[in-house]
Amino acid sequence: MGTWSVYILRNERNALYTGISNDLPRRLAEHRAGGCRSARFTRGCTTLEMVYHCQLGDRSLALKVELRIKKLPKKHKEALVAITPERQQLLDRLDLGAISAPDANDNQS
Repeated sequence: MGTWSVYILRNERNALYTGISNDLPRRLAEHRAGGCRSARFTRGCTTLEMVYHCQLGDRSLALKVELRIKKLPKKHKEALVAITPERQQLLDRLDLGAISAPDANDNQS
Protein backbone atom coordinates (compact mmCIF):
# COMPACT_ATOMS: atom_id res chain seq x y z
CA MET A 1 0.00 0.00 0.00
CA GLY A 2 1.17 3.51 -0.79
CA THR A 3 1.60 6.60 1.29
CA TRP A 4 -1.64 8.23 2.39
CA SER A 5 -2.46 11.61 0.89
CA VAL A 6 -5.12 14.24 1.31
CA TYR A 7 -6.62 15.74 -1.85
CA ILE A 8 -9.06 18.45 -2.86
CA LEU A 9 -11.25 18.20 -5.97
CA ARG A 10 -13.15 21.00 -7.70
CA ASN A 11 -16.33 20.31 -9.66
CA GLU A 12 -18.09 22.23 -12.42
CA ARG A 13 -20.03 24.29 -9.85
CA ASN A 14 -16.72 25.39 -8.27
CA ALA A 15 -17.52 23.37 -5.14
CA LEU A 16 -14.62 21.68 -3.33
CA TYR A 17 -14.47 18.08 -2.09
CA THR A 18 -11.79 16.83 0.30
CA GLY A 19 -10.77 13.19 0.67
CA ILE A 20 -7.87 10.86 1.44
CA SER A 21 -6.35 7.94 -0.44
CA ASN A 22 -3.26 5.79 -0.65
CA ASP A 23 -3.70 5.55 -4.45
CA LEU A 24 -4.66 8.94 -5.92
CA PRO A 25 -5.01 7.92 -9.59
CA ARG A 26 -7.31 5.02 -8.65
CA ARG A 27 -9.40 7.16 -6.30
CA LEU A 28 -9.80 9.97 -8.83
CA ALA A 29 -10.91 7.41 -11.45
CA GLU A 30 -13.48 6.06 -8.95
CA HIS A 31 -14.83 9.56 -8.34
CA ARG A 32 -15.04 10.27 -12.07
CA ALA A 33 -16.75 6.93 -12.79
CA GLY A 34 -19.58 7.92 -10.45
CA GLY A 35 -20.29 4.37 -9.33
CA CYS A 36 -20.83 2.95 -5.86
CA ARG A 37 -17.17 3.53 -4.93
CA SER A 38 -17.35 7.26 -5.59
CA ALA A 39 -18.33 9.71 -2.87
CA ARG A 40 -21.97 10.81 -2.84
CA PHE A 41 -20.80 14.40 -3.41
CA THR A 42 -18.97 13.53 -6.63
CA ARG A 43 -21.54 11.16 -8.20
CA GLY A 44 -23.49 13.88 -10.00
CA CYS A 45 -20.45 15.87 -11.11
CA THR A 46 -19.69 16.15 -14.81
CA THR A 47 -16.14 17.43 -14.26
CA LEU A 48 -13.71 16.88 -11.42
CA GLU A 49 -10.28 18.46 -11.24
CA MET A 50 -7.71 17.65 -8.57
CA VAL A 51 -6.62 21.10 -7.43
CA TYR A 52 -4.46 20.09 -4.45
CA HIS A 53 -2.87 17.02 -2.93
CA CYS A 54 -0.28 16.38 -0.27
CA GLN A 55 1.38 13.16 0.86
CA LEU A 56 1.07 12.75 4.62
CA GLY A 57 2.31 9.29 5.51
CA ASP A 58 0.02 7.16 7.63
CA ARG A 59 -3.77 6.87 7.46
CA SER A 60 -4.31 8.26 10.96
CA LEU A 61 -2.65 11.58 10.13
CA ALA A 62 -4.43 11.74 6.76
CA LEU A 63 -7.80 11.33 8.50
CA LYS A 64 -6.98 14.12 10.97
CA VAL A 65 -5.93 16.47 8.18
CA GLU A 66 -9.02 15.60 6.11
CA LEU A 67 -11.32 16.37 9.04
CA ARG A 68 -9.62 19.73 9.71
CA ILE A 69 -9.84 20.74 6.05
CA LYS A 70 -13.50 19.72 5.82
CA LYS A 71 -14.28 21.97 8.80
CA LEU A 72 -12.66 25.01 7.17
CA PRO A 73 -14.80 27.69 5.52
CA LYS A 74 -14.59 27.63 1.72
CA LYS A 75 -12.42 30.77 1.58
CA HIS A 76 -9.78 29.03 3.73
CA LYS A 77 -9.91 25.93 1.52
CA GLU A 78 -9.43 28.20 -1.50
CA ALA A 79 -6.40 29.71 0.24
CA LEU A 80 -4.91 26.22 0.69
CA VAL A 81 -5.44 25.51 -3.00
CA ALA A 82 -3.85 28.84 -3.93
CA ILE A 83 -0.69 28.42 -1.84
CA THR A 84 -0.35 24.63 -2.29
CA PRO A 85 1.48 24.11 1.00
CA GLU A 86 4.00 21.34 1.47
CA ARG A 87 3.37 18.73 4.17
CA GLN A 88 4.78 20.60 7.17
CA GLN A 89 3.27 23.93 6.11
CA LEU A 90 -0.13 22.23 5.80
CA LEU A 91 0.17 20.62 9.23
CA ASP A 92 1.22 23.93 10.77
CA ARG A 93 -1.70 25.79 9.13
CA LEU A 94 -4.10 23.21 10.54
CA ASP A 95 -2.49 23.28 14.02
CA LEU A 96 -1.32 19.68 13.58
CA GLY A 97 2.41 20.47 13.37
CA ALA A 98 3.17 18.95 16.76
CA ILE A 99 1.74 15.61 15.63
CA SER A 100 4.32 15.15 12.90
CA ALA A 101 7.30 16.16 15.02
CA PRO A 102 8.80 13.36 17.09
CA ASP A 103 8.57 13.89 20.83
CA ALA A 104 11.98 14.77 22.31
CA ASN A 105 11.29 12.45 25.24
CA ASP A 106 10.81 9.43 22.96
CA ASN A 107 14.57 9.04 22.43
CA GLN A 108 15.55 9.24 26.10
CA SER A 109 16.11 6.11 28.17
